[in-house]
Amino acid sequence: MKRSFRFVLPLAFWLGVWAAASWAVGRELLLPGPLAVGRRLLALAGTADFWLSVGATLGRVCLGLLWGALAGSALAFLTHFSSWADRIISPAIRVVRATPVVSFILLVYLWVARSAIPWVIAGLMVLPVMWGALSAGLDGMDGNLLEFARAYRFSRLKALRLVYLPALRPQFSAGLLTAFGLAWKSGVAAEVLCPPARAIGSRIQQAKLGLETPDLFAWTLVIVALSLALERLLRRGLERRRGRD
Repeated sequence: MKRSFRFVLPLAFWLGVWAAASWAVGRELLLPGPLAVGRRLLALAGTADFWLSVGATLGRVCLGLLWGALAGSALAFLTHFSSWADRIISPAIRVVRATPVVSFILLVYLWVARSAIPWVIAGLMVLPVMWGALSAGLDGMDGNLLEFARAYRFSRLKALRLVYLPALRPQFSAGLLTAFGLAWKSGVAAEVLCPPARAIGSRIQQAKLGLETPDLFAWTLVIVALSLALERLLRRGLERRRGRD
């Protein structure tokens, strides 16, 4: 009950602030109240298009997270073990990390299909995060473990499985949690700017163009709720995996 109270009290406080601000503004077009947004959210959730849009966005974000994490991890090992690869690839990854996501969205729009833009952008945002996290982990590897692997003449595959992967698990988990938030936000932003047929971002764009402010707030609540719920599930999954190991 104490944990429930800690959750309910802040929620009730901010809902009250929201309701008071909406009452003070007095125009639903500018700031709808919680009840109006809640009614619209329930109405939207009763349609098939709502769930198709949510599922499509989830699929794109997960695909972007997957390819970005795999590419970032592979490039981290490559740049760690090859000085030439480090000189060539590392500056490019730093440029990707420094470039605003909007610039990438507009550039990618010229090259790939509209439906592919969100997962391409999400992966591009994930890649530098995973590369940075694993590169730092590889640079800080325990020299005794590496010496042990060399002394027992571990093959590369065996050293990867028994030495590198267990040692890098904390960096991988931390990087993946950070990358998930970036993938989610950048993927939805790409959907808003380059709306596919079915997507949460497309519905936000439609609500904005139609001046349907309750719908805009309702879809924003969906984004926040899904982000928090999925991040919690991902964190629990990583912790459970670490506990089994």
